[in-house]
Amino acid sequence: MQKSFSGKLFLLSICLIGFANCSQSQTPPTQSSQVKYEFDSTPIWQDEFNYSGKPDVKKWSCDLGGDGWGNHELENYTDKSENARVENGNLIIEARKENSGKQNYSSARLVTKGKGDFLYGKFEIRAKLPKGRGTWPAIWMLFSQQNYGNKGWPDNGEIDIMEHVGFDQNHIHGNIHTKAFNHVLKTNKGGDTLLTKASEQFHVYTCAWTPAYISIGIDGNEYFRFNKESGYAWEQWPFDRTFHIILNMAVGGDWGGQKGVDDSIFPQKMEVDYVRVYPLVEKK
Repeated sequence: MQKSFSGKLFLLSICLIGFANCSQSQTPPTQSSQVKYEFDSTPIWQDEFNYSGKPDVKKWSCDLGGDGWGNHELENYTDKSENARVENGNLIIEARKENSGKQNYSSARLVTKGKGDFLYGKFEIRAKLPKGRGTWPAIWMLFSQQNYGNKGWPDNGEIDIMEHVGFDQNHIHGNIHTKAFNHVLKTNKGGDTLLTKASEQFHVYTCAWTPAYISIGIDGNEYFRFNKESGYAWEQWPFDRTFHIILNMAVGGDWGGQKGVDDSIFPQKMEVDYVRVYPLVEKK
């Protein structure tokens, strides 16, 4: 998410491209002007949410707590079915106005760390967003290996596939964060686009990640690309190690709460139809 995180300093696991819980290292595709990056048509990791109940524990964990997550957020993340559940073929992440922990709102934050960690690939998430002032849903990726610099954020990287703040309806944002490029330094790299009916219709949020670039788009249309330029080191490009997927909905916070929170809107839901990860295919 477009912010700093005290909660980002996790001990995270390593994995082969597209597979969770693997013990061997993955040799990344070589960079060459003759390499063409494509993606397989068959996912190597996916959740279609064709079941009911709590999210599949083999694929998802719930981050818990309500310490503000480094952004003065107002929600307490739980693993309760009221906040995270699968029904009618969709994952539901629901923010509610209620006393929860030490906070006045509850919500959920689902992560694939240790169960789905990826090096490169195409990521597709079909989702319908919540609506209303104070909501801050995000679909994003965070480092699964603590290799660089401070061993945490932003040195080890972040990829924001989708962010939306309720006070700016239908304005979708995609960003990357690194030691050299981040919002704290006001140097972060990103893009944004307007989307019709983001909260009324499902849209496919996509990230294509290769050794040469990261591309972010919606419904097959790219609106932001970050290229690995000649001379970039880890400070600019830490994106050569595994990352995991995060789905969450914050309430308030430094960005989402810039214009306050409208308590009359709750409960609010982010609905996710599927999450699919397609492996990178190197062709010469």
